[in-house]
Amino acid sequence: MVKKNITIVDVAERAGVSKTTISRYLNGKYEFMSQESREKIARIIEELGYRPNNLARGLKSKRSRLIGVLVSDISSPFSSILLKGIGDCCERYGYGVLITNSNDNPRKERDYILSMMDQRVEGLIINTTGQNDEFLQQIAKNGVPIVLADRGMDETIFDTVRTADEAVTAEVMEHLKERGFSRVGWFSQPVNNGTRKLRQKAYRNACRDILKIEPQEYILEDDDPLKVEGQIRKFFAANPGERIAIYTGNGVATLYVVKALQRMGLQWPDDLGLCGFNNWDWTELVGGGITVVSQPSYRVGHECVKRLMARIHRNRHAKARMIELDCRLILRRST
Repeated sequence: MVKKNITIVDVAERAGVSKTTISRYLNGKYEFMSQESREKIARIIEELGYRPNNLARGLKSKRSRLIGVLVSDISSPFSSILLKGIGDCCERYGYGVLITNSNDNPRKERDYILSMMDQRVEGLIINTTGQNDEFLQQIAKNGVPIVLADRGMDETIFDTVRTADEAVTAEVMEHLKERGFSRVGWFSQPVNNGTRKLRQKAYRNACRDILKIEPQEYILEDDDPLKVEGQIRKFFAANPGERIAIYTGNGVATLYVVKALQRMGLQWPDDLGLCGFNNWDWTELVGGGITVVSQPSYRVGHECVKRLMARIHRNRHAKARMIELDCRLILRRST
């Protein structure tokens, strides 16, 4: 049996609305459409498996129906979850996605953005390297809407969707204090982007306000276990007789630290405590589980698309917004 080609008429009939209403939904024109109607249409589109003919629509409207997405490290589990959120939401709006990976290289980031513009993307979602701020502002002046995913700038120049790191860092420090840890060291990859800067600031504030101690920071340049081990030894040497804990700046730093601790034969929570970002699958399997900050990475992607659609279809000149999504502290054996 040949599967019927689902059309916009089929969607309209199932939803009980006009073809014009479905067309307005697909084009992001929600001015006279209730939230309930939008959710109903999205659900029916998904149930029927309807796929808009973006080529035909693009030729008619002279629009590409494409969104450019650039991540800084596609090998990171954060990126894969972020991309799923972006892809799922773009599908509901009838947009395709072009994905590139800068590998944290600012030159590649610039080149890929220009390449995406040549392919007439209607907007960009960027998990930036943090080293092309002026370039991004120039691109925006050329009329390309931009939303930053997770990694923002010092000023809210673009719509930015990120996690509420300051609040959850305070929660982490309160927990470590209750568990009797008297010194907490911050272990991070190089602080060269907006997210790492904000997390570093949150750590410093929490040390002084909650633990009443001076911050102790250790930068992990790469995943060489010997180098990471050296930083951990420095932390121990600086705090003789103290009950210490390590707080990592992201999931990659957590992995670096875990590898080094295993090499050193140290165990948590007896020898030290360990807590950090992110709630990746392996974190609950190692050493009875690692206490982690769980980020809503999927929601970050989803909200980025919603902000970009608002820019494209409603008001390109609206004031930039900083959207912070709540994190969740998951307590495990390591603390």
